[in-house]
Amino acid sequence: MRRTRVRVRALVLVLALAAVIAVAGRGGASDALAAGSHSGAFTAATKKKGISAWKFDGVTKALADSRVGWFYDWSSGKDRIKPPAGVEFVPMIHDAGSVTRAELDRAEKQGKTLLGFNEPDRPDQAHMTVREALDLWPRLQSTGMRLGAPAVATGGDVAGGWLDRFMKGAAARHYKVDFIPLHWYGADFNAERATGQLRSYLQAVHKRYKKPIWLTEYALTDFSTGTPRYPTQAQQAAFVKKSTAMLQALPYVKRYAWFTLSTSRGDRTGLYHGARANRVGDAYRAAG
Repeated sequence: MRRTRVRVRALVLVLALAAVIAVAGRGGASDALAAGSHSGAFTAATKKKGISAWKFDGVTKALADSRVGWFYDWSSGKDRIKPPAGVEFVPMIHDAGSVTRAELDRAEKQGKTLLGFNEPDRPDQAHMTVREALDLWPRLQSTGMRLGAPAVATGGDVAGGWLDRFMKGAAARHYKVDFIPLHWYGADFNAERATGQLRSYLQAVHKRYKKPIWLTEYALTDFSTGTPRYPTQAQQAAFVKKSTAMLQALPYVKRYAWFTLSTSRGDRTGLYHGARANRVGDAYRAAG
């Protein structure tokens, strides 16, 4: 029996090594190892957990290490990011200028779900009127993809707000909106209170529209003073632990994504320095 077990283990190791070598031949050894470390690790919880990302040195390893099931990069294509095996890419049509045949075709080829305009209620983002968004919506709908509403920066639960007017206009025109993407940044750095505030916002939006919710950007950042104020790593990590447990438990929250994967552009809420997780990254890896 002992010799049989040894032979079986040896065979398993040989097969695993062959799989890594095969992947390496297609995309490089480091990407293969990153992909291999993630394969077979998916559960319903890890598929729900995602991240926003852009191209940086170590992005594939960071995506694998974070144990996310999906990611997006605010555009219709992957921006040269090679995700680990099994990590889904979700394209976005960022703004009015992105509504082109080329962008829509790219989105169709690279994903099954399409995120709508990014923060159309902000002048430094998509910056669109409700009517402009509604007039362009049939172009997004023409892809046949599962389609998320424009993701407003704030006020998703406000009667007469940007999202409310869009959703009423979409219903009046019989347009397709499959789910509601939301962004949320908390200014209260107490993890318990912040998690409760986020839950209340999600519940209010869900009550208003009766649609699944994707929380596509969230973190603790206080923007009220003009210059962003951030919690300590310990405070942010505590919030990650409590908020992800809450998000995993809410059945109408189908996906969520922390802002953001990397600190390479100076983002104080980033989870990784290169391919190395910081304290908040460690907490996010453990979620789900």
